[in-house]
This record gives sequence, C-alpha cells and structure tokens, in this order.
Amino acid sequence: MADQPRIYSIKELNRYIRMKLETDSLLGDVWLRGEISNFTHHSSGHMYFTLKDSDSKLKSIMFASHNQRLPFNPKEGTKVIARGNISVYERDGNYQFYVTAMQPDGIGSLYLAYEQLKGKLEAEGLFAAARKRPIPRFPRAVGVITSPTGAAVRDIIITLQRRYPSVPIYIFPVLVQGTQAAPSIVKAIEAVNRFGEADVLIVGRGGGSLEELWAFNEESVARSIAGSAIPIISAVGHETDFTIADFVADLRAATPTAAAELAVPNVSELHNQLQRQKQRLIHGMRHLVQDDKEKLQRIQRSPFFLYPRKYLLEQAQQLDRLTEQLVQRARTLSERGYSRLSRLQASLAGHHPGERAVLAAKRREAATKQLKQAMVNALKEKKHNLHSAIKQLDALSPLKVMSRGYGLIYDEQEKKLIKTITDVQPGDVLKVKVADGQLDCLVRSMRGDQIDGSNE
Repeated sequence: MADQPRIYSIKELNRYIRMKLETDSLLGDVWLRGEISNFTHHSSGHMYFTLKDSDSKLKSIMFASHNQRLPFNPKEGTKVIARGNISVYERDGNYQFYVTAMQPDGIGSLYLAYEQLKGKLEAEGLFAAARKRPIPRFPRAVGVITSPTGAAVRDIIITLQRRYPSVPIYIFPVLVQGTQAAPSIVKAIEAVNRFGEADVLIVGRGGGSLEELWAFNEESVARSIAGSAIPIISAVGHETDFTIADFVADLRAATPTAAAELAVPNVSELHNQLQRQKQRLIHGMRHLVQDDKEKLQRIQRSPFFLYPRKYLLEQAQQLDRLTEQLVQRARTLSERGYSRLSRLQASLAGHHPGERAVLAAKRREAATKQLKQAMVNALKEKKHNLHSAIKQLDALSPLKVMSRGYGLIYDEQEKKLIKTITDVQPGDVLKVKVADGQLDCLVRSMRGDQIDGSNE
C-alpha cells in the first residue's frame, strides 16, 4: 500500500509560510516607497493602512510602540518611505508589511544615509554613555562654534553674559549649511583644541530642515566631536531635531539657548546659594556662640568658682590622704622586697661554692667512716668464715684420721693411692704414711676379705 500523503491544516500552512518569510534576509529588513491609503489610527494607538504604487498594493501595520516616535502625522495620500519586515497574519492567511520607521518621501535618501551612519557609529560605541565626559561646573572660558550671523550665536552670547558675566567667550565662526559646512566645523573643533583656552565647547546652529541641518549628520563632524579633548555640548536646531552630532556629543541641548544654560552656572543662583549658605553659617555661629556663652555662665555660677578656697582645701586633704597611702604603700612594698631579698640571700648562701665545699667535705668524711666501718665488719665476717672453714677442713683432714691409728698407702713412686689389693702385686714396695711419718713396706703375700662366702 502506497504511503499516504501528509495532510496539513490551514493554520499549519500559514505558520510555515510565516516562518519562511521571517527567516528571509531580504524580507527581514526592507525599505519600501509608496502612498498611504485606507489609513486608520486605531484607539489602541496602532496604525492600519495600505501602501500602494501605480501597479500594486500591500497591507501594512505600524504598532503604537513604533509610531510614537514619528516626526510627522501620516494621512491619506501621503507618500512615504517605510522600513520594516514582511510576515503573514496566520488567522487570515494574508501577508503584510510590519512598519518600524517611516519618513515622508522626498527626503528618503538623506534619511536612509542618516539611519545607516547612526547604526554604524552606535555599533562602534561612539554613543556610549561611558565615554561621555562631564561638563566643568565653573569653566574658565567657553568656546562657541556656529554661524557668526545667525540668531543662535546671539542667543548663546546673551545667555552666557546674563548667567555668568565674568566668563570669556571665544567665537569660532563656521559655515553651518552647504557642502563646505562639515569641513568648516571640523577645522574649527581642531583649532579650539589647539587654542587650549576653552574648558567647554558649544557646537550648533538654529533650526531648519533635514537638508539644512545635514552638516551635523556628516561622519567627519561626528568623529571630530568624539575626538575632541574639550567636552562638547551639541546645540543643533529645535527640541524635536536630532542629529548624529547630538548622539556623539558629551551633552545634548535642545536649543542653543539651552546649551548656554548648560555650559555655565547662573551667577544670580550662585549668589542666592552663597547668601543662603552665609545665613546658615551666621545662624550656626550665633548658635555656637550662644551655647558657649551659656556654658560659660553655668561655669561662672558653679560653686568651684564661687568658693575656690573650699575646693582647694578639699583637694589638699585629698592630696594628704593620697600621700599617706602612697607612703604606706611604698613601705609595704619595701618590706615585702626586703623579706624577699632575705629569702633570696639565704637561698643564695646555700648555693655558695664555699658552703657547698664544706658540706661536701662533711659528706665525704661521713662516707669515709661508713666505708671503714663496712671494711671492719666485712673483715670480721671473713675471719669468722675462715675459722669455721678451718675447723671443717681440720675435721675432714686425713691427718686427723691418721692420728686415730689410720694411714695412707701409696705406690713406690707415691703417685697412686692404694685402695684395694688388686692395685699391688707380691714383691711391690709400698709406702705407708702414718700420723708421725712414713713406712716403706714390701708385699710378701695378699689375702682378700670374703665376700658372699668366697675367697680371692
């Protein structure tokens, strides 16, 4: 059986087409030129309309989050250049244009160049808040780069002189409109930096159209502002006008007059602040003086100042008590020290070499006596043991036995003691020792004792 084809729902198909359109690189960010028709500004804030030209139409929508920043009011028949992306509204299956930015047609090429340069410089970090420098609070001098004949320079000078009359103002005249305006502004910024007198720099001009303000959207001007060693306040056009210079500058002012107000403090306000600080200081000093005065008066009314002798006598008595305590304490410590010194001296005397030698001699003499007595006792014991041994030896001596009539018989050479008749032969010469001498005898015959009734 052949595989059954997959059957999709309408919703699945519309979703697939939407995903295809949204992942297309061209349709994801596209610019279109057309005329607005069927325009509706819904109560939700969203704008619904159709973009058309002579040959075709395209449904479009611009959400409130995007159209709030529009610099103009779209209406039926307005020719515009719009930027956005193409997608599908799944419910109806219609593809439409989702607009994110829009400008009236006629300045489209300039607006495109503006957006492209803005994106490029922003990606490089030239708009980052971290690189912007603070404006000096009390500048020594202010530099102004603008047209010398416009209303902007007059507004700036009047405002600076009114707010901070003592500050020097250096005017660097430039072209602010036309093809030579951008190089003129760049040269002036470089000249002010070489001049080195100004602490803050105002760069700007009065209001005008996008073409008239275009010099301040040039890349060379933007990079010159970013590279300036002097902090720059941008003051281009009116409050609704935004240029690339505004984004790059260290501070953006809505108008040239506002730039002057941001560049210097207001002397009148400073004077008022100083007066307020002065009044606070005077009040504080008066308060401190009053407090000190009251403290002094309390001290003057104190008994110590009214009756000083009484307190001096009390202090003298206290001094006497402390002196007695000190003397007693010193005496006690002295006695304790003397007692400890005596103990240490006695201990030291016991360890004196002479004393130790006398003690050693006494110990040696006693040890000698003990040794002699031990030797005498040992000698007596040895003598007693010797006499006992002599008595035992004498009792066991052969001579003692011989004195009772016994004798010892030896062979002729006196080498062998004759103990039995088997040790001799008839004719042998024997020597017989008795108690008082020796007998030489000749063996003539032998006769043995009977043992078990037999004779040998």
